[in-house]
Amino acid sequence: MSDFGDFEGLEGLVDRDFELSVEEVETTELSEYSGPCGSCANCATGSQPVGAVLENKEANLDIAEVEFKAHRTAYYKNESETPLRVGSRVIVEAERGIDIGRVLAVGERVREKRRCRGLVGQPMRKILRIANEKEIEQSEENRRTEDSAAHVFIEKCAKHNLSMKLAAVEYQFDHARLTFFFTAETRVDFRALVRDLASVYRTRIELRQIGARDEAKKVGAVGVCGREVCCTSWMSQIKHVNLDHARFQSLSLNPSRLAGACGRLKCCLLFEMGRYLDSMKDYPALNSKVVTERGEASIEKLDVFNERVYLKYPNASVAEAVSLDEIKKYQNPPAKERLHN
Repeated sequence: MSDFGDFEGLEGLVDRDFELSVEEVETTELSEYSGPCGSCANCATGSQPVGAVLENKEANLDIAEVEFKAHRTAYYKNESETPLRVGSRVIVEAERGIDIGRVLAVGERVREKRRCRGLVGQPMRKILRIANEKEIEQSEENRRTEDSAAHVFIEKCAKHNLSMKLAAVEYQFDHARLTFFFTAETRVDFRALVRDLASVYRTRIELRQIGARDEAKKVGAVGVCGREVCCTSWMSQIKHVNLDHARFQSLSLNPSRLAGACGRLKCCLLFEMGRYLDSMKDYPALNSKVVTERGEASIEKLDVFNERVYLKYPNASVAEAVSLDEIKKYQNPPAKERLHN
């Protein structure tokens, strides 16, 4: 039987490196919960960014966040002190040669991002200059080359019988590197494909296998809410989601309801997690027992928003809703003693 018990299909929604079985989820206590990084629940659910306690030692540096094709971003030093504006096209140092990108953020906002991500002190490349009109035209020509390279990539994959799904293509500004981002169910031996592509474009070929969440961020999509998915529109850092995010919010473990556009657990399961973790400290644990005037009942469901607790009595067919204040009265030890006596 699958680790996910009777909930067939859930195994496809969870990030494989951080998956939890239904059995593990049901036995996890709030006080014991820790995220993929092993830290507290607040950090893992996004209510407190990783590295928030770090001192910012880059306060005096002029730093900019630059975005490239396929929503790839990086941080650069502006040592020339050229005034930069959000949206400006700039020429930057690349791993080999130079590249062109768009300024996404400048100033204190960028320093705060690096501080929150624990990147303070890590090396950065330089912004060389503001791009001129000729360089911008060259960049647009590269975009057209990327479109044709995508078709060539698909043809070559079919030729080599490789099961690879292309997500994006990025051609470095100076033609020093051509990068293909793809997804695949398993690891792929693409050495022959790289040699074939290099013979066509006469440049360095790089293939990067990415996950389903990264693919959605690069390609873009519309969520069930009717808006552009968060990972494309505003989330600069994709966090991992697992089944205890759904369990703590008393959500039904229904794959069709929990899956996002990427086919994994929805990132929006994270957004209200902080409130649930704080609010549920006042609630009794699920499946625990409480004694009322009618006898002993088990806690079947918690409604945090309406401050209600659903009690299931042994001989009742449906659960009964009780206010949180009333449950607190029943949890008072002296009151329990009077009922037992």
